[in-house]
Amino acid sequence: MLSEEEIIAGCKEGKASSQEKLYQLYSRRMMAVCVRYTSSRFEAEDIFHEAFVKVFKHIDSYSGGSFEGWVRRIFVNTAINHYHKNRKYQEQLDYSTIEESTPSTEDIISQISGQELQALINLMPEGYKLVFNLYVVEGYNHREIGEALNIAEGTSKSQLAKAKSFLKKILLKQQISEAC
Repeated sequence: MLSEEEIIAGCKEGKASSQEKLYQLYSRRMMAVCVRYTSSRFEAEDIFHEAFVKVFKHIDSYSGGSFEGWVRRIFVNTAINHYHKNRKYQEQLDYSTIEESTPSTEDIISQISGQELQALINLMPEGYKLVFNLYVVEGYNHREIGEALNIAEGTSKSQLAKAKSFLKKILLKQQISEAC
């Protein structure tokens, strides 16, 4: 049985058998790290494989100390980078949701009275309510809302989309319960 130092030396020489042994030695512990930073097994596996490639690619930069700590740091940094990439993608999805949901939401809202609308607005989470009121009721644009609430313009757009979606769900539930 090879020691950890011998396995690392073999990896630095590019030996596939040493890489396989290193993988076997750390795969379970590092997969656990990946799972903690993601919401699905699929994402965790992506991060896991990407991080192991980085370990093998940069193993020459390991110069001593806790090897497991060095490996773990690569896995954590890879997971954090994945989160940032995913968050940017999620924000892009939010913008497309705004364009798709705006017309149908306004049609639903136009069918109810002002008092009914205000009662529904009061059910919203605070962030949704503020942005919805400023945009729909007060007529502010997203830049003005961002400045007033000290949030990004994109956050204002996202909160409005979520507020409209929230209203839609409540209205659909009411229509279903009235039909029953």
